[in-house]
Order: sequence, then structure tokens, then C-alpha cells
Amino acid sequence: MTGAKTAVEWLASVAPDPEACRWEWERHPQGVALLPAGRAWDVLILPGRLGRPTLDVLTRVLDQPGPVLVDFGDARTGFLVPPGTAARWLGTGIRTAGAGTWIVVPYPGRTTGGVRWLVPPDGSGTLTDPALLELAMHEAAAGLAAGEAG
Repeated sequence: MTGAKTAVEWLASVAPDPEACRWEWERHPQGVALLPAGRAWDVLILPGRLGRPTLDVLTRVLDQPGPVLVDFGDARTGFLVPPGTAARWLGTGIRTAGAGTWIVVPYPGRTTGGVRWLVPPDGSGTLTDPALLELAMHEAAAGLAAGEAG
């Protein structure tokens, strides 16, 4: 299977009806579907100002971070992390999506008018380690603070 096809299967597997999910992706004008968080992944949602610098730090230390979403106007960046992370997260200013929540997910490999993948899923199930993500956020925040102070 190609990466995009494998990613579609991986993402759709969490839907209550995977076939309906694929149908929604194919027919929805924006190419998005609502998927439940908390099954195969949770999402940590950072403010856009912190999200991109955090991703930059992660990509310096990891060959391949887990999937990363960004919303309209880059206002928020969502990192897919292991299930259960949202329930344990204590960080201030970070939104979480875990069990009992739903997120808008674009079809992998297609450009949409709103939510899009910065790092698309590859279908392998790779997720970002939350401890590593937290360290990257601290480094990114320190860099932003130093830039404002200078």
C-alpha cells in the first residue's frame, strides 16, 4: 500500500464506521472528517506561535515526528501523541483532545482549505513521545522569550 492509502486506513480505523469515514473524506467539500480522539491517539494542541517552533525543535532531534495538524491561519498546531496523554497532561496553555472528544481530520495527501497536515501520518502508527514534545516546547518557548528579550 502507498503511504497515503496506509495512512487513510490507519486514521479511518478509529472511526465508529471506517467505511463512512472514507466516504465522508471523498465527498466532503473540504476533504475532512470528524474522528474520535483517545483510541489510537490523543492530540496536544499548542498555540500557533509555539507550535511551529516546537515542530522545528522536534525535527532537529527526530528523523520522523508523529503526525502534526495545523488549523486555519496557523492559529493552533496539534501533535498526535499516544492515547491517555490528554488525561495526564498538566501543561498550562495547551489544549488536549482525548477520550470523548472529536477532531477534524483532513484526508492525508490532499490539500484542504482549512485544517491540514504539517507532518502527515505514514500509516505506521508513529506518534510523538509526549515527554520529548514537552522538552521541545520548553526549548521553543525559551527561544521565543530570548527573541523577545533581545
